[in-house]
Amino acid sequence: MSRIGKAPIQLPKGVNVDIQGTAVTVTGPKGKLEQKLHSEMTISLDDSVLSVTRPSDSRQHRALHGLTRALLNNMVVGVSEGFSKVLEIEGVGYRAEMQGENLILNVGYSHPVKFDPPADIKFAVEDRNKTVIVSGIDKQVVGEIAAQIRKTRPPEPYKGKGVRYRGEHVRRKAGKAGKV
Repeated sequence: MSRIGKAPIQLPKGVNVDIQGTAVTVTGPKGKLEQKLHSEMTISLDDSVLSVTRPSDSRQHRALHGLTRALLNNMVVGVSEGFSKVLEIEGVGYRAEMQGENLILNVGYSHPVKFDPPADIKFAVEDRNKTVIVSGIDKQVVGEIAAQIRKTRPPEPYKGKGVRYRGEHVRRKAGKAGKV
């Protein structure tokens, strides 16, 4: 058995799951998520406990077992608690600011970079315009938007300037050997 796939998912209070064939809808206090899962995986709901079973022990079914359970768990956690990614901005003159719902980054280009949030995604700027928080209910979308923001100016190895995830370690290079 897959160690991830065989673990049951406890549904918190206020979270409802609707299973219609391969389509699963999870509704909670933060919103509603829908996902179409693989048709060979069996999803069952018994007394606020979700479980996933697989038809055989083949390699593909073992992989799908853990994937399906992880996707369902991310949906349940997303509608009950939500997900967030924290980005830090390093560099002289680099900053972020909010303009209504939009995020504006000034990261060394001749123009500011503007990000419009997709549905169910919220931006927040903290810590004297040096920290950006991306939050939402869909883990995949939150991660994708955070990656796009980081991609505008990834951290460079000499001075460490750029946009990085909180806790990300940037390997530094020495620079010119003749500089004393």
